[in-house]
Amino acid sequence: MPSSLLLEVPALADFNRAWTELTDWLSLLDRVIKSQRVMVGDLEDINEMIIKQKATLQDLEQRRPQLEELITAAQNLKNKTSNQEARTIITDRIERIQSQWDEVQEHLQNRRQQLNEMLKDSTQWLEAKEEAEQVLGQARAKLESWKEAPYTVDAIQKKITETKQLAKDLRQWQINVDVANDLALKLLRDYSADDTRKVHMITENINASWASIHKRLSEREAALEETHRLLQQFPLDLEKFLAWLTEAETTANVLQDATHKERLLEDSKGVRELMKQWQDLQGEIEAHTDIYHNLDENGQKVLRSLEGSDDAALLQRRLDNMNFKWSELRKKSLNIRSHLEASSDQWKRLHLSLQELLVWLQLKDDELSRQAPIGGDFPAVQKQNDVHRAFKRELKTKEPVIMSTLETVRIFLTEQPLEGLEKLYQEPRELPPEERAQNVTRLLRKQAEEVNTQWEKLNVHSADWQRKIDEALERLQELQEATDELDLKLRQAEVIKGSWQPVGDLLIDSLQDHLEKVKALRGEITPLKENVSYVNDLARQLTTLGIQLSPYNLNTLEDLNTRWKLLQVAIEDRIRQLHEAHRDFGPASQHFLSTSVQGPWERAISPNKVPYYINHETQTTCWDHPKMTELYQSLADLNNVRFSAYRTAMKLRRLQKALCLDLLSLSAACDALDQHNLKQNDQPMDILQVINCLTTIYDRLEQEHNNLVNVPLCVDMCLNWLLNVYDTGRTGRIRVLSFKTGIISLCKAHLEDKYRYLFKQVASSTGFCDQRRLGLLLHDSIQIPRQLGEVASFGGSNIEPSVRSCFQFANNKPEIEAALFLDWMRLEPQSMVWLPVLHRVAAAETAKHQAKCNICKECPIIGFRYRSLKHFNYDICQSCFFSGRVAKGHKMHYPMVEYCTPTTSGEDVRDFAKVLKNKFRTKRYFAKHPRMGYLPVQTVLEGDNMETNLQAEYDRLKQQHEHKGLSPLPSPPEMMPTSPQSPRDAELIAEAKLLRQHKGRLEARMQILEDHNKQLESQLHRLRQLLEQPQAEAKVNGTTVSSPSTSLQRSDSSQPMLLRVVGSQTSESMGEEDLLSPPQDTSTGLEEVMEQLNHSFPSSRGHNVGSLFHLADDLGRAMESLVSVMTDEEGAE
Repeated sequence: MPSSLLLEVPALADFNRAWTELTDWLSLLDRVIKSQRVMVGDLEDINEMIIKQKATLQDLEQRRPQLEELITAAQNLKNKTSNQEARTIITDRIERIQSQWDEVQEHLQNRRQQLNEMLKDSTQWLEAKEEAEQVLGQARAKLESWKEAPYTVDAIQKKITETKQLAKDLRQWQINVDVANDLALKLLRDYSADDTRKVHMITENINASWASIHKRLSEREAALEETHRLLQQFPLDLEKFLAWLTEAETTANVLQDATHKERLLEDSKGVRELMKQWQDLQGEIEAHTDIYHNLDENGQKVLRSLEGSDDAALLQRRLDNMNFKWSELRKKSLNIRSHLEASSDQWKRLHLSLQELLVWLQLKDDELSRQAPIGGDFPAVQKQNDVHRAFKRELKTKEPVIMSTLETVRIFLTEQPLEGLEKLYQEPRELPPEERAQNVTRLLRKQAEEVNTQWEKLNVHSADWQRKIDEALERLQELQEATDELDLKLRQAEVIKGSWQPVGDLLIDSLQDHLEKVKALRGEITPLKENVSYVNDLARQLTTLGIQLSPYNLNTLEDLNTRWKLLQVAIEDRIRQLHEAHRDFGPASQHFLSTSVQGPWERAISPNKVPYYINHETQTTCWDHPKMTELYQSLADLNNVRFSAYRTAMKLRRLQKALCLDLLSLSAACDALDQHNLKQNDQPMDILQVINCLTTIYDRLEQEHNNLVNVPLCVDMCLNWLLNVYDTGRTGRIRVLSFKTGIISLCKAHLEDKYRYLFKQVASSTGFCDQRRLGLLLHDSIQIPRQLGEVASFGGSNIEPSVRSCFQFANNKPEIEAALFLDWMRLEPQSMVWLPVLHRVAAAETAKHQAKCNICKECPIIGFRYRSLKHFNYDICQSCFFSGRVAKGHKMHYPMVEYCTPTTSGEDVRDFAKVLKNKFRTKRYFAKHPRMGYLPVQTVLEGDNMETNLQAEYDRLKQQHEHKGLSPLPSPPEMMPTSPQSPRDAELIAEAKLLRQHKGRLEARMQILEDHNKQLESQLHRLRQLLEQPQAEAKVNGTTVSSPSTSLQRSDSSQPMLLRVVGSQTSESMGEEDLLSPPQDTSTGLEEVMEQLNHSFPSSRGHNVGSLFHLADDLGRAMESLVSVMTDEEGAE
C-alpha cells in the first residue's frame, strides 16, 4: 500500500496490519492443510487427522468474527474517505481475503470429506483384506496338511478329488482376493497424494501368496494325474510285459537248443543265421529294459502302499516272477552268444570282448567322475540324482554281460589244454609251445582280472556318489525349507516396517504407542535369530561336506542375512528415533515449551533439566523467562501502595492472572495432583515431574478456556515462578508439599477450602497436626511473599512465632485439629494475612459502588470502597486510600470500613450508627485505642531500630551461610547448557561476593539515614529560630496534629471477607508505611510545640504558623519519601 495513502488515511495502517495478519494466517493454514498426509489404510491415523481437521475448522470458524470485523472496518473506512485509490485498494483487499477465506474453507471441507471417504474406503479394504487373508490361510493350511498318499488307485483318486475341490474353492475364493485388489486399486488411485505404501505392500504380499498357492496346487494336481495314469496302466503294462517275456523266453529256448547241436560250429552259415536271430532277440531285450525298470519301480511303490494285504502278496509273486524270467532271459541270451562265439579263434574274441569291456568301464568311470562335484542347490542335485539313477540302471543292465564274459573266460581257460592254446596263439616269431600257451593264458587272465577290478571299483564309486547325492539332497532340502520359512517371516516383518511413517510425521501423543508397537515387533522377530543361525549352520555343514553352494543359494543366504541385519538396524534406529522424539517432543519432554519464547530469546535446558534463557542479541543468559522478567518489572508499579498486605496481595493477583491460576478450580488441581500420584508430600519432584503435572493442569484449562490459556507459556512461567519461590539454588528439585502449597494458594477456590486442603496435607492419618508439620506448611507459605520481597511485613522468614501463636490459641495442645486451625486462620495471623487480602482484592476487582470518592471525585467507585466511620457520607476509592491521600478535615487515624462488594441497606444503617457513635469520641480515643486488623506475631524488626536490626540481619545471614555452606543463586550457564551448580571454590567466591554486596547495601542505607538525620536536625533548628521570633500580632487556630498510629480494625460484620474496618497508617519508624506493622508512638514532641504556639500567639499571626504547618508537612513527606525508597529497594532484592 502506498505510504502517501497511509499518511492521508492513518486508519488504513491498522486495517492493513489486521488484513496482513489474517492473510498470513490463512496462507499458513492452507499450506498446513496441503502438507498433511495420512497413511492410507491406517484407520487410527485417518481418525486422528479427521479430529485435527475438525479442530482446524473450528479455529477457522472462531476467527470468522475477525473477518467480519475486518469487513466492517473496511466499509467504515470506505465511507469515511473520499480517496478513490484508497477505496479501490480496500475493496480489492476485502475481495481477496474473502476469496482466500472461502478457498481455505473449501479446502478444509473437501479434505475433511476426502478423509471421511478414505476412512470408509479403508475400512472396506481392511475388511476385504481380512477375508482374503483368511481364505489364503485356509488354502495354505489345506496344502500343508496333505501328506504322501498310499500308492494306490483309490488313494490317488481321493487325493485328486481333494485337489479338484480345493481348486474349486480357490475359484470361489478368488472373488475375495479380487474384491481386496479392486478396493486396493481404488485406494491407490483416489488417494495417491497420501501415503499408500501400506496398501501397496500388503496387496503385493496377498497376490504373491495367492499365485504361489495356485502354482503349488497345479503342480500337485499334475503329479497326481500322472501317478493315477501310471497306476491305472500298471496292471495292463505288467500283463503285456509278462506276455512278451513268455514269447522271448520261448525264442531264447529255441536258440539255445540250436546252439548246443553237435558240429554246429563247423556250419558257418548256420552260425551266422543263429547269430542274426540272437541279435534280434538281444535288441528286443534292450528295447524292453526301460519298461522293465519302470514296472519294477512302480511295483515296489504299490507294494509299499499295499503292505500287509492279500493284494500285496499276489503282486509280490507276480513281480518276483517277472524279475526271475527277466534275469533268466538275459542269462540265456548271454549263453547263446557264448556258444555262438565258440570257434577256432575263440580266445581272440574273448580278448576283444575283454578289451571292449575295459574301454566301456573306463568310459563309465570317466562319466561318473564328470558328474562331480555335487550341485549347489536342490534342483541341480535332483537332476544329478536322476542322471545317476539312469547310470545305475545302465550298470545293472551291463552287469550280466560282464559276469557272463568273465565266466566264459574262466571256463575257456579251464577247459582248453595247453596244446590247444598253442594252436590258437601264433606269435610272429617262433617260440616254444609251452611259452606260447602261457602267454595266452596270462593275457586273458590279466584282462579278466582288470575287468573285474574295474567293475568292482566302478560299483563302489557309484555307491559312494549315490550316498553323497542322497546326503546332499537331504541337507539342501532342509536348507531350502529353512530359507523359505525365514524369507516368509522376514517379508512379514518388512511389511510392517514398510508401513512405518517418518517419525517427524507422527503425532506427539502417539509416540509412546508407536514405541510400544516397535518394541513388540522386536520381541516378535527375536526368534528369527535362531532361524538365521540355523540357515547359516546348514550352509556351513554343506561346505564342510565339500558342497559348493550355487550362486543362487549364496545370494539367497547373503540376502537373508543382509535383510535380517537391516531389519534389526531399522528397528533399533526406529526405537532410538522414537525414544529421542519422545524425550525431545513427548509429554515428558520440554520441547513443546520452546515455543514459550520468541526471538531473539531461546529456551535452553541445563543438565539437571532446569530451563534457562539465552538472549542471542546481547549474548547473555538468565534464569527468568523474558515474560516473567517483564512481569516482575511491572510489579514495581505497585510499590506505591502504602500498605504491604495490599501491596503483596495486588502483586500476587497480577501474578495469579499472568499464570492463569485464577482459572484453576481446586477440584481440577486436586484431580491433576492425584493423576500424577503426588501423595508423598516429603518426596522431591524433579523438573520433568513438575512440567508433567503443570501440563496436565493447563491442558485442562485450555479445554475450558481455549482463548485465554497458552499452555507452553503458562507451564514455563509457572515453573519459573515455582523455582524462584522454592528452588532459588536451581537444584532442579522441589518438595511435593511446596508444589501443592504454591499451586493451591493461587488457585480459584474459597479461602476456607484452601485452608482445609493445606491442613490436610500436613495432618496425620488421624486428622491432627503437630508443631513440626504446621511449621513445614507455614514455611512453604511464607516463601510466596518472601519471593516478592515482602516477608518482613509478615513476621519474617522465621515461622516459629506463628506456630507458637497457633498452638497458644489451641491452649498449648500437642496437636491441633482442622477446626482449631481454621479458627486460628480466620483471625488472619500476620504471617498468612496476605492470602485473605488476596481474595478480597480478587473479589473487589469487578465491584462497582454507587458512591463518589471525596478526594479524586471518582464516581462510581470501582474496586475497594473505604467509608469513614467518623464522618457522614465520606468515601475514598482504593487508589487514594492506597496512596495515603486524605481530604481536609479527615485524619489518617480515623476508623474506616472497607467494602469489596456494593453495600446493602442494612450495612448502610449499621455504618450510620457507628458514625453517630464515633462523633462523640475524641481523636485521642482513636489514637490511644487502635484496633489491629490481623493477629500480630513478632516481626524481624520488632523493638529495635533499623540500623541495629539491619546489621544483625547481615551478621546472621553471614553466619548462616558459613555454617550451612549455602551458596547464593547461581548464574545461568553462559550460552552453553552447563550445570548451574558450581564447584566448592566457586560457591565460596560467589558467597563472599553476595555478602559484600549485601554489606555495601546496608552501609549505603545507613549513610542515607545519617544524611536525612542531618537534614531533619537542620530543619528543626530553623523551626526553633522561627518560634523564638516575637510574633505577638498573630494568633494561631489550635488544631492538634498527631502522628497516627498504625491500626487495622476488624469489622463487626459476620462476613470478614467482604467487610473490613481499616485505620489509615503513616508509620515511619520502620522505613515502610506498613498496614501490618505493630502500633508505635512515633511522636517527636512536635505536637506539644504546636499546642504552645496555638495558645501563646494571637490569631492574627496565623499565616506564619500556617507556614510552620506546611514546613512540618514537607518534613514528614521527605521522611516518607526516604522510607518509600528504602522499601522499594528491599522489595526488589
